[in-house]
Amino acid sequence: MKIHRIPVNPASRREFLIGLAGLVSVGRGLEAQEGHPSTVDDDIRKLASEAPLSLKFEGETAEQCRQWQARFSDRLRSALGPFAPPHAWETVSRQCAEFDDHRREELLLQADGFPPLPVYLLTPKGKESPRPGILALHGHGAYGHHTVAGRDDLPGVAEAIQEANYDYGRQLVRRGYVVAVPCFTPFGQRRDETVDYGGEDHCAVTFVRMMLLGKVLMAENLRDALWALEMLVRDRRVDSQRLAGVGLSYGGRMTMLTAALEPRIRAAVVSGALNVMQERIQAPYSCGAQVIPGLLQYGDTPEIASLIAPRRCLWEIGSQDRLIPEPWASQALSRIRNAYRAYSAESALQVDRFEGGHRWNGRIAYPFLERVLS
Repeated sequence: MKIHRIPVNPASRREFLIGLAGLVSVGRGLEAQEGHPSTVDDDIRKLASEAPLSLKFEGETAEQCRQWQARFSDRLRSALGPFAPPHAWETVSRQCAEFDDHRREELLLQADGFPPLPVYLLTPKGKESPRPGILALHGHGAYGHHTVAGRDDLPGVAEAIQEANYDYGRQLVRRGYVVAVPCFTPFGQRRDETVDYGGEDHCAVTFVRMMLLGKVLMAENLRDALWALEMLVRDRRVDSQRLAGVGLSYGGRMTMLTAALEPRIRAAVVSGALNVMQERIQAPYSCGAQVIPGLLQYGDTPEIASLIAPRRCLWEIGSQDRLIPEPWASQALSRIRNAYRAYSAESALQVDRFEGGHRWNGRIAYPFLERVLS
């Protein structure tokens, strides 16, 4: 029997997942009948729908939420494994570009025992120092952090920026912030384009290879986000008391995780990422960059997001973003609101529901950041 593989273009990952999600309803009509074995898809859907989520927050007071956050945070850290960035490193300047309103430095952070980290540092011109610092994280795609930094001089990047309003790092530096834009694995400069993945998903293949080495891909990227944040903190042009994180899609997911585990981040803007893994895995799913082993035993993304409370957090949700299905999104928000309600901080959690698809909006995000970081 000939086996046909479905090629997955990483640049069209969203369309691929959306198409596969449509197959779920068909599969549900083919549940295992008496006398016939169930399929692995049947089994996973059942396990996902019945996931324990044993550490969901069910308290009502600020003290109960603090105690829950400590328990859940400990469990999350244990599942991720090591993710601390290096204490010392060498910064190599690879390229620098001057513009009328900002300066863009292309840097490489190097430390013994750690993979080198490509990062853009964007600094505004004509602004007094120190300035608020923002960690701007990118999502899936072949261009990695080039889009967020506004590298529309590179082939294909301008089109990607236009499609998703993707240059929010550049937009932020033009508003007076010092912005760090790291490149995640396995995207952009962190992926060897000469390696043949045989049509397989880069995220899935990288996750499997790293797991065999005792590493979690999401933890590796968390380390690099924290490394870039630490670079901001040590920069004399940055006010380390005024830090925020922003990101779209996978960048939104990583913004959520980074803010959840790093209390120095005063505010987070999470765009295009209000979905839950319990829903994701009920269809064929291959994004190893978002997988935390065993997560659904004790919680899901709403529980991770609840670790940010009572700090400020804004969620952007496009009305036509098919990666954020109802009623899952509303259920997720309800669980996050429980934590903010316990702190009597409901106003610190905001939602921007805008007309549009899977893209960065910014309409509410920019005044939100200005209020929090001013």
